[in-house]
Amino acid sequence: MKKILSITLLLICSYTFAQNKKSAVLVIKTSAECDQCKKRIESNLMYEKGVKFCKLDVPSKNLTVTYNPEKIQPEQLKKAISKLGYDADELKADSLAYSKLPECCKSGNGNHHE
Repeated sequence: MKKILSITLLLICSYTFAQNKKSAVLVIKTSAECDQCKKRIESNLMYEKGVKFCKLDVPSKNLTVTYNPEKIQPEQLKKAISKLGYDADELKADSLAYSKLPECCKSGNGNHHE
């Protein structure tokens, strides 16, 4: 009985370890301004294949994304954010998407496309 329990526990631990290896965490600096931005970015990013979790800290503008690197790459994550109208690290916001954002979501620092 002890042997069966030990083997079962070993299999569960091995499976859990294997699952964890398929996760990576990336922190992306965004141009988000408010809670509307937070909701828009988090909800849309969850539709990207391979994204497991994301959370935007509005005051710091840092978006933390947990994802499966076998399904999506950091560049794809940044591009998805850009297509929503926000900067993502060095990648500037898509001009058309930015122009469609509510005024409260537009940065006042002037580093976006006109």
